[in-house]
Amino acid sequence: MEDKNTTHFGYKEVPTADKVKHVASVFHSVASKYDLMNDLMSMGVHRLWKRFTIHTSGVRRGAKVLDIAGGTGDLALKFSKLVGTTGKVVLADINASMLNVGRDRLTDEGITGNINYVQANAECLPFPDNSFDCITIAFGLRNVTDKDAALRSMFRVLKPGGQLLILEFSKPAEWLAPIYDTYSFKLLPKIGKIFSNDEESYRYLAESIRMHPDQQTLKQMMANAGFERCDFNNMSAGIVALHSGYKF
Repeated sequence: MEDKNTTHFGYKEVPTADKVKHVASVFHSVASKYDLMNDLMSMGVHRLWKRFTIHTSGVRRGAKVLDIAGGTGDLALKFSKLVGTTGKVVLADINASMLNVGRDRLTDEGITGNINYVQANAECLPFPDNSFDCITIAFGLRNVTDKDAALRSMFRVLKPGGQLLILEFSKPAEWLAPIYDTYSFKLLPKIGKIFSNDEESYRYLAESIRMHPDQQTLKQMMANAGFERCDFNNMSAGIVALHSGYKF
């Protein structure tokens, strides 16, 4: 029987109540160099993955969008321009350091009128039922302690007819797996050490990717939370997958 008193933090077992603290420590550490490291780690391809997410969302003027684990604001910046003055974007993140980086970045970009910033835990979102037309979470779900609770919380605050989009690292094609493992566990921590003097945080990021549910498992978890028409698109040979589901 699964022990609910402990959970994984990368490959380590830690008390469930402590995982949020451990994850927070990682992202406090990487916040200031998060965008640079994303570019280095993905060779810039993360921008294409996010562009596809924006396109898939179909967000239009006047929509209300929640970007969970929005971090430095890549998606929120695009959404704010799409929804216009009659719409609203909420950039939510559990980590204060990441949220501050995102707020500073979007303010520097002149985005002020249609965006709110909320420090929030995805497992218990502080919004009324049926609040948002679209919810996105990019590279954040794998860090959530109780993913099932988070999916139920997202379902609750999504409007009927609304769409959830989850962009996350996933299980790569079998032919690519050995190469990807070498990159993730050998090169990625060294890149972290060279550019941010933080080898441990990037080792955790690699381990957290391996511990995340694969494509089919996450699809079923979304269905279990109430979402319908659940599906996913693999990108970069399955290194990343974009899952989608609707509330009807």
